[in-house]
Amino acid sequence: MGIDALSKNDPSSFANTEDVVVRHAHIAWLVDFKKQTLAGSVTLTLEKVNELADKVVLDTKDLNVKKASLNGNRVDFFKGPSVATFGENLTIKLPPNTPKIFDLVIDYETSSNASALQWLRPEQTAGKTHPYLFSQCSSIHCRTILPCQDTPFVKFTYSAEVDADADMTVLLSAISSGTPQVLPGTSLKRHRYQQKVTIPSYLLAIVVAKLAHRTISPRVNVWCEEENVDAATWEFNQAEEQLKLAEEFCGEYEWGRYDLLILPPSFGYGGMEHPCITFVTPTCVVGDRSQADVIAHEISHSWTGNSVGIKTFEHFWLNEGWTMFVQRKIEAKLFGEKHRHFSAILGLNELRNTVKDSKYPEIETTLVKNLTGIDFEDIYNNVPYEKGHTLLFYLETLLGGNDVFGPFIKAYCQHFKGHPIDTDMFKSFLYKFFASKKAVLDSVDWQTWFYGTGMPPVIPQYDMTLSEECTKLADRWLKCPEKEVDSLSSGPSFKDLSPLQQREFLDQLELSEHQIISVTKLRKMDEWYNMKSMRNTESKYRWLRLCIRAKWEDKIGEVIDFATIQGRMKFVRPLFRSMYAWPAARDRAVEAFKKHRHEYMYLTARQVALDLQLDS
Repeated sequence: MGIDALSKNDPSSFANTEDVVVRHAHIAWLVDFKKQTLAGSVTLTLEKVNELADKVVLDTKDLNVKKASLNGNRVDFFKGPSVATFGENLTIKLPPNTPKIFDLVIDYETSSNASALQWLRPEQTAGKTHPYLFSQCSSIHCRTILPCQDTPFVKFTYSAEVDADADMTVLLSAISSGTPQVLPGTSLKRHRYQQKVTIPSYLLAIVVAKLAHRTISPRVNVWCEEENVDAATWEFNQAEEQLKLAEEFCGEYEWGRYDLLILPPSFGYGGMEHPCITFVTPTCVVGDRSQADVIAHEISHSWTGNSVGIKTFEHFWLNEGWTMFVQRKIEAKLFGEKHRHFSAILGLNELRNTVKDSKYPEIETTLVKNLTGIDFEDIYNNVPYEKGHTLLFYLETLLGGNDVFGPFIKAYCQHFKGHPIDTDMFKSFLYKFFASKKAVLDSVDWQTWFYGTGMPPVIPQYDMTLSEECTKLADRWLKCPEKEVDSLSSGPSFKDLSPLQQREFLDQLELSEHQIISVTKLRKMDEWYNMKSMRNTESKYRWLRLCIRAKWEDKIGEVIDFATIQGRMKFVRPLFRSMYAWPAARDRAVEAFKKHRHEYMYLTARQVALDLQLDS
């Protein structure tokens, strides 16, 4: 069985969603830290959408399936062979006269190597006393913890009963159904959760850990280990305000709660938009609130991505491009329109680096993808985010600005609420909403925007006010002769810039096409501005990229330290790639990765291994 056995509706799934569709899942799990498994069952309520359907095909990967029952009667099942990174299909034949709506119960246990789960030892946590479990099902890892239709094409409600050690907190991407109950004769408590709003499988989430929380508002808590919870709460105390602003743009928030969970450093993303409980990297807790845009981003996903979904990850830009667009709308309300433009400029800098570093631009840099035979995570980058945002900003400008485009945002969120869509559906609705401006829309080069490689075909005219100060300082450093470098100690300084401007300044130094800033100048910058002690991880990352570009060998150890004390892919992958491309750093980088590989999240470890040309 090969790639051609995958679903008709999604090239990353085996599920026969053209025949049957999951409407609800009830999950029963026992969390076993010793075995590092989840064991129990799932009851899938399915609906025949084809009256001739004679089987159910589900996605699984490395699951130990023990038995299956349909409407109370045991049924046979079989698993297909493993296909690349997509796992195995699980097929259950339907008996004759199976009703249109039916329940399928599957008893199973996860593998201790389930790619959706990261099991941390106590010493890997801040408290050092309890283990820690968290999940990351995006994009196609839910199949490693649940037999399911692991595709965004299908959205379902779910409920869960989770048994875990009594002194641990259990959180899911759902609403708690009450106080956990002690299970008599055990050291366990049962936690019940319910998600009444439909979600795709990649938004299923669980965390089991020793946690504390602080309250920001009646619907917003911050969860974290006790040692760091106050710092995290201070960092993200604008969450409720950001949520209210998102409602102004997109409509009423439908998920009930919006809690934040700040994870241990191994978490591979900036944030993950699980309904009711956003996961956040601790690298955003830097003491200056400059990375609270991550929270605005994840809040925006409550509408663009979680509510208005996508049919397949080939249209991922509809999730991330839209979310970047709404995020920066929120930033404009909080900090002004110039800040919104400046944030977009920073995003374009990151996009240029991605385009420059891409190995397969025909796959990696198009907005709409063809994922036939391709694991989406192998081409994951910021193109859907920043190229998608640039298209939407361009359309807003073309169609008349904020006042004209604002009503479209809300109409789009309401029209497609609860539904997965694709790029053609977005474009059709855009034309319908702006029917009086068809000629304007016809002037857009849609083919190049959606399927062209490289940078966007049009770069909007962003306000450069906040960038100009950075440009002047960067020019001083780049154009100053080596023998006159001490003159840079007076006048405008790196320390005079805001945290976002510091990022832009460092970006400009790195992206300079005509001159590489020398080690001599970087030594002075390090001496005057104490770059080694910089807390802001976004700026620290850019500083270290500069050091690598200048071939400053004394900094290799510092780069390795930063790339191994946290697992955020945005930082880790480019740093390892840059070290691998530099012969003086290559062996040390490979050795360091091999030593720390088990500490990274599965996806981070796999992608860095590919970057370093190791077996993934």
